[in-house]
Amino acid sequence: MVPDALAGTPYGTAFILCVALAAACWVLSLLTEEFSWVDRVWSLAPPAYCLIVAAEAGFSSARVNIMTALVLMWGVRLTANFAVKGGYRPGGEDYRWAHLRGKLSRLQFQLLNVTFICPGQMALIFLFTAPVYQAWRFADQPIGWLDYLAIVAFLVFFAGETVADAQMLRFQRNKQRLRDAGLDVERPFMAGGLFRFSRHPNYFCEMGMWVTFYLFAVSASGTVAHWTGLGCLLLIALFEGSIRLTEEISAGKYPGYRDYQAAVPRLLPIPLRKLAGK
Repeated sequence: MVPDALAGTPYGTAFILCVALAAACWVLSLLTEEFSWVDRVWSLAPPAYCLIVAAEAGFSSARVNIMTALVLMWGVRLTANFAVKGGYRPGGEDYRWAHLRGKLSRLQFQLLNVTFICPGQMALIFLFTAPVYQAWRFADQPIGWLDYLAIVAFLVFFAGETVADAQMLRFQRNKQRLRDAGLDVERPFMAGGLFRFSRHPNYFCEMGMWVTFYLFAVSASGTVAHWTGLGCLLLIALFEGSIRLTEEISAGKYPGYRDYQAAVPRLLPIPLRKLAGK
């Protein structure tokens, strides 16, 4: 069951937990006919995987401890944000799954569920957390400049995502308040704050955090290319698909959204584009 390369390692234990969570999410999706169970464990699994590795090392590896602390911080914030939005309540399914169910037959959607939604996404979470395994393998390597760079970059992206999510939550609550009061909503989609510079600043920061997380593995091993870097690349691919679906829905609902798309870049913030000469 455990891949040979991970057999007997703490990340092999994490792999067993990943398989168990994927199976549980699939069974729960069948029982409840809700398909956001992986979304509900998305912010919980990486801290658990990192803690398994850190605990096996007796919390003696400075690099692994730092990585675990950063992921715990990420997990607490993301879990709180998801809870505030109602993601853990019955019926708190991501609206995009309902949109996909409307486009696919029941059989097609269940095939998607048993391949991508549950095992596929859980495998992705396991992979983008995997740099902690590489750090564990080279636990004797001292902290270096690349680790400090990774810490600072991770915290910058973390702060950016925190601000973007707070701005979006405030916008959605205000929109709901206006609708409840029977008032017109002048702009039904978020285009202020950080969303003036990027249509998806939270996604941009999320991807940045996990690319940065891989830098710890590079620093520990001295190897730039390693299988534990596959996760952040797949995460970027997932977000690209998710953004495409989200914007397809938004453009269909809001007449002014295409003008917003034309004026603001999808991911790379406008100031960064200007610095890059674009």
